[in-house]
Amino acid sequence: MTLIESALARKILDSRGNPTVEIEILTDSGYGTAAAPSGASTGEHEVQSFPKDGGVDASLKAFGDEVLPQILGMDAAEQRNLDNMLHQIDGTPNFGNIGGNLAVAISLAAAKAAASSYGMPLYQYIGGALASSFPRPLGNVIGGGRHAIGGTDIQEFLVISMAGNATKCVFGNARTHKIVGQMLKEKLPGHAIGKGDEGAWVAPLSNEDALALHREACDRASSELGFKVLPCLDMAASEYFHDGKYHYKDKSFTPEEHVDFVAGIIEEYELHSVEDPMDENDYLSYVALTQAVGDKCMIVGDDLFVTNKERLAKGIKMGAANSILIKPNQIGTLTDTFETVELAKKNGYSTVISHRSGETTDDTIAHLGVAFGSYAIKTGVVGGERTAKLNELIRIQEDLEG
Repeated sequence: MTLIESALARKILDSRGNPTVEIEILTDSGYGTAAAPSGASTGEHEVQSFPKDGGVDASLKAFGDEVLPQILGMDAAEQRNLDNMLHQIDGTPNFGNIGGNLAVAISLAAAKAAASSYGMPLYQYIGGALASSFPRPLGNVIGGGRHAIGGTDIQEFLVISMAGNATKCVFGNARTHKIVGQMLKEKLPGHAIGKGDEGAWVAPLSNEDALALHREACDRASSELGFKVLPCLDMAASEYFHDGKYHYKDKSFTPEEHVDFVAGIIEEYELHSVEDPMDENDYLSYVALTQAVGDKCMIVGDDLFVTNKERLAKGIKMGAANSILIKPNQIGTLTDTFETVELAKKNGYSTVISHRSGETTDDTIAHLGVAFGSYAIKTGVVGGERTAKLNELIRIQEDLEG
């Protein structure tokens, strides 16, 4: 019933107009499709998206020559076997030969085909009967860094709505996004205000001005909506760490000074979570920040952990961060992703399932967020490739409520 009868791979566009891969898998009674995203500010320790020589086209050739003959006839329901096969075919520690994006698209498409064969939604197939809670949407309202030329040093100013259901949270974030746009037009009359890769507003603001506006917008939205909308950040600090210091446009900090700086803005602006506040190799600063403010703020490791259980295990042992961003294409397969999530949950780290800046309309992470019991789902606020995930989350909530 779940044996793979046919599979195909194609090159499609992501939200930045770059090529990526989409996979379709057919069993005798089920069907699954998945597309892989790509990041802009990628961690140096994550798997390689595509082969260095040949890019997407090389991945497609590897699919036809090496992968397809091996997976035909395999049982899509035997996820670990299939994912182990992908590692064996590639033969490198970082999917350097076939590409991590090809691997993750195959892995997720197989899971969706198996779920379809059993007549189950993906979140239930992976999460079982206990998959009953939804992750809170976490979205970007002001953009900078690698995602928005001309914006702030800090890469993302995010919001998270604390309403009681997915629908209210989705629309709460959307309303806050609109409030930010209105406030920017009032603050900067005559200035061009655009949007970055993920649909967040981009404006010529200093980091300090953006932090203040961000906080005020959350307060306005909370008052209007009747539930809390809280400010969060993705600092993407690896992007401006070099020569042993954190370099902003107008100032530089040693690692010790940067811990104090980040702790200070967490306190001043009452931030709910801060992602990548330190360089991807600066475990000690993560430890210091977690000790200082980890009891009042989520300290989220993305580039630090890259969804890799070995790097997470090191962080757990040291006490670095208290939360982990989960991006399946950082590690290459559903099995690898699941093992990292399980390690995080066993050690009290919250998980945040996440999109990438170069996205597709694939909605798989909405199902994974529910299946994994993730605290939040980071997927932007506006834009078709972002709202695809949010609208699917609303549908899943309806399904869970019967």
